[in-house]
Amino acid sequence: MLWWPKRGDSVGEGDAGHSSVRWAVADYSGAAPDAVATGAIVPRQCGAIEPISSDRIAAALDRLDIRYIRDADGDLLAMWERHAVLFGIEGPVDEILVIRARPHATVPGDWAQRAYEAVNEWNHTRRFNKAYVGDLNDVGQLPIYSEVQWPLVAGVHEAQLVEFIECAVAVSECFVSWLHDEGALL
Repeated sequence: MLWWPKRGDSVGEGDAGHSSVRWAVADYSGAAPDAVATGAIVPRQCGAIEPISSDRIAAALDRLDIRYIRDADGDLLAMWERHAVLFGIEGPVDEILVIRARPHATVPGDWAQRAYEAVNEWNHTRRFNKAYVGDLNDVGQLPIYSEVQWPLVAGVHEAQLVEFIECAVAVSECFVSWLHDEGALL
């Protein structure tokens, strides 16, 4: 997929100071490499790019057949057998999609060093999601988290939002499985 200014909206020499450029999204997945390189094909648009919202996240979760509940802050929470995933919007202007996973199991406080080593190993060998150790809770246990954040101040179209969520959910599952198996932490 490539991004470029739509025809008639590009900034040219006579458009100095013109900052309103609309963008189109092209799907070149079925095109021959020569056609893409020469611009011989006309791309189709993939949908409207709209601001992120809790309702749009909920629609994406529905599309992926992921059951969830909504909390008082508007965040969405989905639960699996060994972990939960929070889908929220953060940032100064509610523009950052945050997907945070937390295994149900916690780590004893005296295993802190082991927990930090496991989290560091995950972070050094994986691109998504980034893991961290939370603060001790009331019963002296350490929660473990993994998180991914996407700044979407420019908005996002529906297919991309679904793809972000699907990716984060899959990696969250891998993270929890890794903690139970190779990470030997839970």
